[in-house]
Amino acid sequence: MSDDHHLSLGDVHNTIDPSVAKSPWKRIMAFFGPAYLVSVGYMDPGNWATDIAGGSQFGYKLIWVLLMSNLMALLLQSLSVRLGIVRGRDLAQCNREMYPPAINFILYILAEIAIAACDLAEVLGMAIGLNLLFGFPLLWGVLVTLCDTVLILYLQRLGMRRLEMFIIGLIIIIGGCFLVEMFFARPSLHDVALGFIPSLPGHAALYVAIGIIGATVMPHNLYLHSALVQTRKVAHTDSAMRRAIRFNALDSTIALNIAFFVNAAILILAGSVFYLSSHHQVASLQDAYKLLTPLLGNKVWASRLFAIALIAAGQSSTITGTLAGQIVMEGYLRLRINPVVRRLITRLLAIVPAVLVIVLMGDKMVDSLLIFSQVLLSMQLAFAVIPLIHFVSDKVKMNAFTIRPHVQLVAWLVAALIVVLNFKLVYDSAASWINGTTSLMVKGLIVLGELGLLALLVITVIYPYILRRRYRESHIHNDTPVNTSLLAAAKPFERVALALDFTEKDQKVVQYALQLAKEGTSFILIHVVESVSARIAGNRAQDYETVKDKEQMEEYVRIFSQRRYMATGVLGFNKRAAEIARIVKENNCDLLIIGSHGHKAMKDWLLGETINSVRHMIEVPVFIAR
Repeated sequence: MSDDHHLSLGDVHNTIDPSVAKSPWKRIMAFFGPAYLVSVGYMDPGNWATDIAGGSQFGYKLIWVLLMSNLMALLLQSLSVRLGIVRGRDLAQCNREMYPPAINFILYILAEIAIAACDLAEVLGMAIGLNLLFGFPLLWGVLVTLCDTVLILYLQRLGMRRLEMFIIGLIIIIGGCFLVEMFFARPSLHDVALGFIPSLPGHAALYVAIGIIGATVMPHNLYLHSALVQTRKVAHTDSAMRRAIRFNALDSTIALNIAFFVNAAILILAGSVFYLSSHHQVASLQDAYKLLTPLLGNKVWASRLFAIALIAAGQSSTITGTLAGQIVMEGYLRLRINPVVRRLITRLLAIVPAVLVIVLMGDKMVDSLLIFSQVLLSMQLAFAVIPLIHFVSDKVKMNAFTIRPHVQLVAWLVAALIVVLNFKLVYDSAASWINGTTSLMVKGLIVLGELGLLALLVITVIYPYILRRRYRESHIHNDTPVNTSLLAAAKPFERVALALDFTEKDQKVVQYALQLAKEGTSFILIHVVESVSARIAGNRAQDYETVKDKEQMEEYVRIFSQRRYMATGVLGFNKRAAEIARIVKENNCDLLIIGSHGHKAMKDWLLGETINSVRHMIEVPVFIAR
């Protein structure tokens, strides 16, 4: 764990040490902060439209849906906290360790899409807020959001604690604005209390309820929380980790209840202002702003507070979206890039679609784009929740911190509910897209996309169970008597394969090979030529790269021979992993030594995938030289 490339948010990892606090109260407060960064995702502009629609159409009758969503979020965020503290890994890192490379790549792409979709909602929310408050055209408002890159980088440079304080300040602004709005609206507390009794007044209410749940639980928050808790320095003892989990659970409870208050306030405001005045079709943020002032008796601050809260919500959410993007990229790819570049990529993925829609279709399509962003988020949610439950249920990795059976049952029920509701939302959206196009190719692509998501869902559920069964079958149980023959003299390796790439990294591979070798050991030197010509013509290729690789291999064999080692050089062609595995098998090797590149950008990612693939193709031990 000393290498920063292995750490989640390495620049702020373990930077806050609660143990140095002078009083018990300050030690507790030192753990507070991560949940507030997470909570802003539950009150971002993407949630506002569903809350307004629910309140304007059904009054206070769907408050219970918000409460249920909040309880679900509390459970899932507590699991995310447990994973980060106990495993010292965030959700993206755990996925990389658990799932096959191809599945991980798809999960990574979906996670990036979810973050871009969330950022899209934040960009549109801020643009709408600037438009409502200052009269900025929506297009200019969208472009202005590029400037917050400087603010985010500045806050990150100040340290995690100051960034958390800034977010808490924005949350106070949002909460304060709606507290004043509630004073203006004066809702009936009795009617509000009745809204906590579960009921669904018709099919339309069910659809709105699905939208509320889908917009509330955000997939990127699960990645984010599992990383943010690691900014606190926690000793790897049971007592210290239990204390950290307990204090972070309290932090989550307070922060998410604030988010619940904000969402409930939006719904109650819509119910008391729009529903009671028979404005049942208010769903857009612009309409809500325009109607607030006249319906609240010309109180000019009613609509302005709404716009101020909207800008604060968009700004706070965009900061956490950037952090989530960093976590996902570093966790899945072990790739760290310049923070400015990372921020610009995330922001441009949101701004470009927004600009195109506004320029080509006009301001009226902004609300549709906002809804579309929530559909994209819904598509990804299941693929974050299901792996998370698997990880915290793993007795081998979590030990005494494995969640109890009844918690597992509740977690899987929540996951099932989320999957059903969100896939229904995706299905309905896909059906409307199919009905809206006459192109058979577009319809086919939509159907294939749905089937692909379903197949991926099945794999994410089943694969960890298969992996655990293999683990149990390949390990000796603690209650099994030790076989004394295990202590017998080990048979020396007779034919050792070395996977070489003809770089300075080969030095480590050769050093370990010579340490493991005994008298009479034969070495099989393997290198895979990866030129286009070599892939097509194989060993008949005569391109420059192939010729130079042959000469290099001959030089390696000569060096081994000079030291009186038996060595044979074998060149492979085409796919690297398959060729290494083939040569190992054909030469009856009993050990493979392969090098690791020290976690350096895409090159290490590709080599890492090679190592994992080769391990599954051969039956002999694989030694990774670092």
